[in-house]
Amino acid sequence: MQHSIVEKRILSTVRQAIKTITPLNIKAGNSKSFYGGKIIGEELDVSDNQGVVSYHPSELIVTVKAGTKLVELQKVLLEKGQMLPFEPPLFSNSATIGGIINTAFSGSRRPFTGSVKDFVLGCKLINGAGEIVSFGGQVMKNVAGYDVSRLVVGSMGTLGVLLDVTLKVLPVADHEVTLSAEVDFGTALQRMRDLMSSTFPFSGLSYDGQRLFIRLSAAESVIESVMPKLDFPYHLVSNQYWLDLNEQRLAFFQDGRPLWRISVPIGTGVTSLDGDIQYDWGGSLRWLKSEHEAQEISRWAEQASGYACLFKSDKQDREFLPSLQGRHGELQRHIKNTFDPLGIFN
Repeated sequence: MQHSIVEKRILSTVRQAIKTITPLNIKAGNSKSFYGGKIIGEELDVSDNQGVVSYHPSELIVTVKAGTKLVELQKVLLEKGQMLPFEPPLFSNSATIGGIINTAFSGSRRPFTGSVKDFVLGCKLINGAGEIVSFGGQVMKNVAGYDVSRLVVGSMGTLGVLLDVTLKVLPVADHEVTLSAEVDFGTALQRMRDLMSSTFPFSGLSYDGQRLFIRLSAAESVIESVMPKLDFPYHLVSNQYWLDLNEQRLAFFQDGRPLWRISVPIGTGVTSLDGDIQYDWGGSLRWLKSEHEAQEISRWAEQASGYACLFKSDKQDREFLPSLQGRHGELQRHIKNTFDPLGIFN
């Protein structure tokens, strides 16, 4: 297998780190450095590992190097009328596809089209043994054992240095509209629950504490046929709302309180915690701005059959990512030790 000059340079650095057992801080666009705990180790800059390896618009498949900027990939896809279906947030124009894969961030489209891992077909990475290994392919298929290309999704760079990834893409919708209605929380929750179970072409359901936002994505004739069937008053608003929500530009996100990301089943009632909440994913993703103790927030999420993690905070002494316990924790440690036995990655 032929490897590029950049891949050989990264591989050489990793092998040297293995010899000296030197931790590495994998870095590219650095757009999501606020997320997760403090990373130690020597910086391994992989931002020059970029470019589209192959793109087959008719097959809806693209393979791209992990250091490629997300805005560049989106531009290539848009020229063919296609997109990344999970609507990943950037937070900065320096964001890379590797950062998206390693953090597993998905936008408001997630409940309707799927998450990051649902569209990862394969990947190539450098493991903790100093080997370049490839997993998956260019088709969706079931496999026995670990589906490694999907294990990498959300791994925060702890399993290896991601070199490239193969993704399934989808066509951009012919037409999109956003509707808004002023309702209380109980009404918003019930409507989101009802709409999620319908067959209408929704691509976004959000609630900001006062207004319910609904996005429809389909052919214009389909949307026109659906809108009269919504049996409540609404008005049309700009589609810009979803970009501002995904990129956290709304006023809700603009204060200094810790920001918590809480995932709970759709239909979960109002939290007993003090603070402000922004609802997405039909109510199953909740952004909480609160000064409550981490244990109290995590306990509420667990009681609701969900989980919570601290997404962003100016207070450096807070624990960001919850540790898995029991069998899940054992499995996580086993996977980490298999891929990175010396613990050099992130």
